[in-house]
Amino acid sequence: MSFKKSCGAADHAISRRGFLTSLAAMTGTAAVADMTGIQVLGTRALANDLRQQQKRVILLWLAGGASQLETFDPKPGVTTGGPFTSIQTSTPGIRISELMPRMARRLKDTCIIRSLNTRNADHGSASRIMMRGRMGEPSVDYPDLGAVVAREMGLEGSQVPDYVSFYTATEGRNMSPGSAGFLGARYGSMDLTTSMVPDNIRRTLINDQDHRERAELRNQLSDMFERGRNSSALDSHHQAYRRVTGIMANERLFDIEQEPQRVRERYGPTLFGRQCLAARRLVEAGVPFVRVARAWWDSHAQNFESHQEMVPELDHVMATLLDDLEERGLLRNTLVITLAEFGRTPAINPTVGRDHFASAWSTTLSGCGIRGGSVYGRSDDLGNRVVDGEIGAARLFATIYRALGINPHKNYYLGARPIPLTDPGTEPIREVLA
Repeated sequence: MSFKKSCGAADHAISRRGFLTSLAAMTGTAAVADMTGIQVLGTRALANDLRQQQKRVILLWLAGGASQLETFDPKPGVTTGGPFTSIQTSTPGIRISELMPRMARRLKDTCIIRSLNTRNADHGSASRIMMRGRMGEPSVDYPDLGAVVAREMGLEGSQVPDYVSFYTATEGRNMSPGSAGFLGARYGSMDLTTSMVPDNIRRTLINDQDHRERAELRNQLSDMFERGRNSSALDSHHQAYRRVTGIMANERLFDIEQEPQRVRERYGPTLFGRQCLAARRLVEAGVPFVRVARAWWDSHAQNFESHQEMVPELDHVMATLLDDLEERGLLRNTLVITLAEFGRTPAINPTVGRDHFASAWSTTLSGCGIRGGSVYGRSDDLGNRVVDGEIGAARLFATIYRALGINPHKNYYLGARPIPLTDPGTEPIREVLA
């Protein structure tokens, strides 16, 4: 099994192809009882080691556009600042909103980027830009970040989905759906929009023995049918079947009641907290990309009241997630991102709200490959414009890919046409990377 450098250290990564070769040799086409697709390698110690080395992403999508001024780029004491003050973080010289005391204490793994100028303040088109890292074009359906990570980090023999999206609120769901684009449905998202558990996952009428016998019979019939045939369609069908049966055999992975009560209480009772706990369970089991959407940030009216309620929840859940990942040895190879379609205006409107704003807003990157306890970029004293380190979506995505060990300059192909992963000439932000 070969190893290669990623996330800044050789012992933090494992060759995808090397892993697949070993997995295929050791497991063949046998049904896997453990959803991880990793446990089958033999020992619990090896399985745990591979879990820790596999790279993955958790995206906290703040649908509607959270205010940077009430979170990671406060401006207290000025006309645009609002009623909240700022507090000192664990990193000298870096201050964030007083509504985020837990993140202030554990900034060591997080880089705050305060200089996004994405030039689009329309929910639909801005969401597509911030999910894909680029503007669209009529002739190319670009894949979103989750699909790219699924393509690059997913394991072909895995029994888990490559991309899971929790987006149970209605706000923004139709405007920012996960899309595999030209990569195809193989890398599309498993969308959980009304429940935390996939539909029709439970085997209520057959037991484990019946399930295994059906799988064995199917394999025998498939082998008979495939003799003398070579079909990519058949291979794709088998792969999909193995993935589905693996998920069905491991429905408990989506059930956070399997976690000790103290862990569930730690994340809190909110849907956002429960979904982030589910996200941790999924990435620990080998899912490369999980998106958890927290909606209702579109605060055109009563901005301060809504953020006073929602920001402390984000603070609690985000800090808990980072702590949990770190304690489990997963944070060094898990990239946690907070992102939205845009931020909020510094100007306060007549209904005491903040409107859409894409000219100077913030995001955060934590964990894998990131220089924690740092800030990149700066907005002016009122928050109206970027005065240092301005970046767009393309450069942010190039930085994300580099942090994960993905070459941001690689090409995919539509027929003979090369499609670069990021806009040509785009370089990662070196100051953000570990």
